[in-house]
Amino acid sequence: MPRLVSYRRLFELPGARAFTAGNLIARLPMGMFSVSAVVMIAETRGSYALAGAVTAAGLAATAVVAPWTARLVDRHGQARVAVPATVIAVLGSLALLLCVRADAPDWTLFASYAATATTPNIGGMSRARWAHLLAGDAEALHTANSFEQAADELCFMLGPVLAAFLCGTLFPEAGTLVGAVLLLTGMLLFTGRRATEPPVRAYIPAKPPLRAQGMPPLLGACLAMGAVFGSTEVVTLAFADARGQQSAAGVVLALQAAGSCAAGLLYGAAKPAGPAAARLPWCVAVMAALLTLPPLAAALTGSLPLLAGTLLVAGMATAPTMITVMTLVQERTPEGRLNEGMTLAVTGLLGGIACGSALGGWTVEHASATAGYAIPVAAAVVALALSRFGRPGTGGTGRSGDDAAAPPRACAGHA
Repeated sequence: MPRLVSYRRLFELPGARAFTAGNLIARLPMGMFSVSAVVMIAETRGSYALAGAVTAAGLAATAVVAPWTARLVDRHGQARVAVPATVIAVLGSLALLLCVRADAPDWTLFASYAATATTPNIGGMSRARWAHLLAGDAEALHTANSFEQAADELCFMLGPVLAAFLCGTLFPEAGTLVGAVLLLTGMLLFTGRRATEPPVRAYIPAKPPLRAQGMPPLLGACLAMGAVFGSTEVVTLAFADARGQQSAAGVVLALQAAGSCAAGLLYGAAKPAGPAAARLPWCVAVMAALLTLPPLAAALTGSLPLLAGTLLVAGMATAPTMITVMTLVQERTPEGRLNEGMTLAVTGLLGGIACGSALGGWTVEHASATAGYAIPVAAAVVALALSRFGRPGTGGTGRSGDDAAAPPRACAGHA
């Protein structure tokens, strides 16, 4: 198939298949850990409130620690930092398992889960390798970023399903245990491919990515898009539960991720038209428009199958939008700090997911699940407004001076 040729060319590069295999193995647990922790704690302690509080505290710790870990990766190299950071995270997961098993005090659960915040951003490191291998080839890098986004969607679609299956069929701690093994195994395989690792730069610019031109509004858009994802998940769970079909909620959300995964692969096989800064508002506008379908289906029919169909369609705008966002992050991040810039974007998404989950839950409790679907639409509109900042001619966020003469970071191989 002609569309698959561009992906086949990616994996003909020396070492690409090997580091991608490790990347996928290490990335799968990213969708497993939170679900596994919630099930494990709720089953053994009988408290979903405690389980939610522990995972929320872990998310807050990740928001603080992840950019710092990424900065160390940029300064010292992926293998030297990612492996010990992963070992600490795995030990934290195992400590959580043992504390739950031994009925240790609640505070030990918070401390153990917080240690998992050192988990490196494997997606960011993989994208940095592609940027290094595909220096100067913008079209191939677009395809690589599309593949990485599709991999994100696939892992976050399969991860919760695998975690729930392991915890439900074996024992409550099984999801956490298997996730820890997969993370360490995959990271060792990934970092062991030293030939594809981006070289460490002798000089790392002092200017942090957060202060780079055009980055603040872009990270704000990431925060808003995270709110879309977080609120949609909570509201969909509540909508299904209100109709006595809570077991089907996971399938409904998986359909949304499947639509995003498929659209991401198709988008990656297509040649991008125009600069990423010009494409982003259009991508977000389509996402906002499609997100109006679920509330209409919920309000007019109340049918969960029809809602699932609208979420499948709405999900098709997610991956193209995120691919464009990550391309812009690569372009705007100062040279030598790509992992830190990518991790800031992921941190923004995680923060938005937490805020969206909280706001969606509040709306469901005080209004209805149907009313809750207004939250993703509102968040997408905010993301659309923010995405218009940083475009050429919008006042102060485009490239200027030396930056204007420099090639885009993603195309120059500055990983």
